[in-house]
Amino acid sequence: MNARPKKSFGQHFLHEKRYIERIVSAIGPRADDRVVEIGPGEGALTLPLLAAAGRLTAIELDTDLIPGLQARADGIGTLEIIHADVLKVDLSALAQRLGVPRVRLAGNLPYYISSPILFHCVDHAAAIEDMHFMLQKEVVDRMAAEPGSKVYGRLSVMLQLACRVEPLFTVPPGAFRPPPKVDSAVVRLVPLAAHERHDADPQRVHAIVKAAFAQRRKTLSNGLKTLLDSEAIASAGIDPRTRAETLAPEDFVRLAKLPI
Repeated sequence: MNARPKKSFGQHFLHEKRYIERIVSAIGPRADDRVVEIGPGEGALTLPLLAAAGRLTAIELDTDLIPGLQARADGIGTLEIIHADVLKVDLSALAQRLGVPRVRLAGNLPYYISSPILFHCVDHAAAIEDMHFMLQKEVVDRMAAEPGSKVYGRLSVMLQLACRVEPLFTVPPGAFRPPPKVDSAVVRLVPLAAHERHDADPQRVHAIVKAAFAQRRKTLSNGLKTLLDSEAIASAGIDPRTRAETLAPEDFVRLAKLPI
């Protein structure tokens, strides 16, 4: 029996088999992988992932979906369902409890809170092997955007400083029930290795990036005036008259490492 999608949870259930198969193939689950799925819904991805890995942990907020999902998983593998808001789940502690250094994340993320979920995952990147998410295509475009692009912004910089971002393929509205009003896309995120990560204060980086993109038409000297003056910006080899969207992610790290 199909569940009734709830607008309050932003639910759009994936049902088209060929896209389910493409996503599972992209993830490539291995036996005994510790896969954690965010928002399993009716189990379109859950069951094939469970069959491949033998065990799976799912984080689901909607209590009405949990009994049916547990019943569908019976006999396929070991499914643990955590009833919680993923934003309140300590993913690092979860990996530790599951007995692995890093988990693999997957999910069809609710579009209305996709950015907060992405930032939450980045906060726990050291405990994550990779992430395969379905999101609104416009969000995936922003995630992978290069400097100079009209959609390059805070999300682009913060994710690219933490992960390799690889858009995989587009999924049309008709693959869901009910169909969303926009195209979706699947993206792969692979957290950078320790030696690839920047060594600046993460909170300082976040503050610099947030301020720089708060008003896109402002120059850096205006956007960052409460954090850095023009002389400081220039000392990092960056023209204070430029705008944030022209800077590469590593430029923001250089600014964050300047003396306060």
